[in-house]
Amino acid sequence: MKIKQASFLLSSPNLELCPVTDICEFALLGRSNVGKSTFINTLVNNQKLAKTSNTPGKTRLINLFEIQTTSKPFIIADLPGYGYAKVSKAEQASWQKNLEEYLLKRKNLISCIQFIDARHDIQKNDFQMHEWLTLNSVPNFTILAKCDYISRNEAFKKASYIKKAFDTEVLYFSSKNRSYVDDVLVHLEKLM
Repeated sequence: MKIKQASFLLSSPNLELCPVTDICEFALLGRSNVGKSTFINTLVNNQKLAKTSNTPGKTRLINLFEIQTTSKPFIIADLPGYGYAKVSKAEQASWQKNLEEYLLKRKNLISCIQFIDARHDIQKNDFQMHEWLTLNSVPNFTILAKCDYISRNEAFKKASYIKKAFDTEVLYFSSKNRSYVDDVLVHLEKLM
């Protein structure tokens, strides 16, 4: 599967305002600043498609991107990061309610992709998110992001640990290595 074109669809605060489609959808989950937007830009080879920032907590809506491929089209939903937000408790509670509704009721959602930063230990909220996905039977797999910051041996050890701890498929990813993109696309195509 090769990507032909990618475009931003829309930003939505909740499921109700998301467009109804029959296109396969993948939702990106992870701590703030784990590299979800960079992942989108690297995947589609367009550094300006998804907005990136060095400031954590910038993604506050469900951002939908439509990807046209040589196989089937799919949608990527970039969700707000967890673990950091300079917002009120009421706003955080609203985000959580809207995200849970999206993850549980989005009919065309094929799988969630949980991002873990290769440079750090798995955080408590990473475990909590994975546990929530498992308890709610939401299909998911993990991407070990920012692999270029650590040695191959360290990345292998970390991926093995995550695979065992989460009992999930783990793929490597780095914005600097396009070979990881091919592995991700092969995996996405298998799930569609």
